[in-house]
Amino acid sequence: MTDPKTQSWLRRIVSRSLAVRVIAFSSFWAVIALVVIATIISALFRQVSERGFDSVLSAYLNNVIGSVGIAEDGDLQGSPNLDDLRFLQPQSGWYWAVEPVTSDLGGALRSPSMATPIPSPDSGEVPFNTGFQRSYMTVGPGGDTIEVVEAELVVGDQGQVARFRVMGNRSELEEEVSQFVRKLYGYLAIFGLGMIAINVFAILYGLRPLNRVQQALSDIRAGSAQRLEGPFPTEIESLADETNALIDNNRRIVERSRKQVGNLAHSLKTPLAVLMNEGHAVGGERGKLITAQATALQQQLDHYLQRARAAAQRDSLVFRTPVKASLERMARVMGKLNPSIDLQVQFPDEPLIFAGEREDLEEISGNLMENAMKWARSRVSLSVEEGETQGDGHGVLILIEDDGPGIPEEKARDALKRGRRLDETKPGTGLGLAIVADLVEEYGGSLALERSSLGGLKAVVSLPRAETQGAS
Repeated sequence: MTDPKTQSWLRRIVSRSLAVRVIAFSSFWAVIALVVIATIISALFRQVSERGFDSVLSAYLNNVIGSVGIAEDGDLQGSPNLDDLRFLQPQSGWYWAVEPVTSDLGGALRSPSMATPIPSPDSGEVPFNTGFQRSYMTVGPGGDTIEVVEAELVVGDQGQVARFRVMGNRSELEEEVSQFVRKLYGYLAIFGLGMIAINVFAILYGLRPLNRVQQALSDIRAGSAQRLEGPFPTEIESLADETNALIDNNRRIVERSRKQVGNLAHSLKTPLAVLMNEGHAVGGERGKLITAQATALQQQLDHYLQRARAAAQRDSLVFRTPVKASLERMARVMGKLNPSIDLQVQFPDEPLIFAGEREDLEEISGNLMENAMKWARSRVSLSVEEGETQGDGHGVLILIEDDGPGIPEEKARDALKRGRRLDETKPGTGLGLAIVADLVEEYGGSLALERSSLGGLKAVVSLPRAETQGAS
């Protein structure tokens, strides 16, 4: 009995694969057609063979009838020559016999192959036709099934009646038919396998353009191509055109969003600068309040503009960023700004590609590394690993650890709230971790704050990963 898991897997393969469905349907139809053809040919061959067998027996019977007469003494006489050696071989299954029916006729004639008499059924069981002939099946002396063609005819002037019988080996006919059927099914099986193989090749070859479309879409998603390029069959060309139109429309929407975000930032830059200058000019507590609120407004604006840009890029088909190059550059900058901190960096041998824009990756890693540098006593560790995300399962794990005081578990959630500062003695606005959390969320990733083995805080960021080929 097939395992339920195997049955479920087979059903899923058949239902989801177009090639498997077409191949399975065409192969099933080919098998049914070949079986029907074989059955029809076998039936026709049997019909022709039986008709020929009966014709041969009838010809032999007429030959025997024409070769037998009545001698002067009233006995049957004659020596039929049927030109068939099987009538000379004992128990060959081929016999002829002439036997008297009326009492005024004597003698009986048999073929040399007929060593013992073969009984004839009563006319009530197998009646004669209007021509005084009949045929029936019986078992011969050798155990073979034989077919008997029999006729009762008047052979003398005095109305003497004789029974003429010719018997053929029906088992030979059945064996010939069986051999033909076996050969027929064998040849048709070979032909069917060849036809199915050619059919599979034709279907797979016909579906190759779909594989090219799939590869082209994969290249677009990996960032190594911008459009579906190449010659496609007429049936798929419209699909490629519509896909290219969708990609172009997506690119226009992203570009328009980028321009709108830039225009908004540019239009608010001057009013914010005026407010800050006004706060400095006013001075005193009131001036500090104006300056602080303008600064907070600038930071909030930067935060939401950054989040809007990340949301626009999240579903983009072309933005891919090598993780190692970006983080190495960020590590060099942080190392120069904090020469007293021992920064340890570790990357995997396999190149990992972040499925997003470089500025977003640097914003995430920069905020976390700046926070680690600010709180670390002497050591900070940056490492990258392969990981998993909630989406397709392929992810990039960025781990940043320090040997600082860390954050208690009950306060870790508060640290991610916008504007929340756990220690007012350190400089900052409290927006860094909140910006990181929002950006990571926009990309469908996750951010976790844990206790580091170094003694301080361990920030674990999971981001979506793209294919490595064609990254830009």
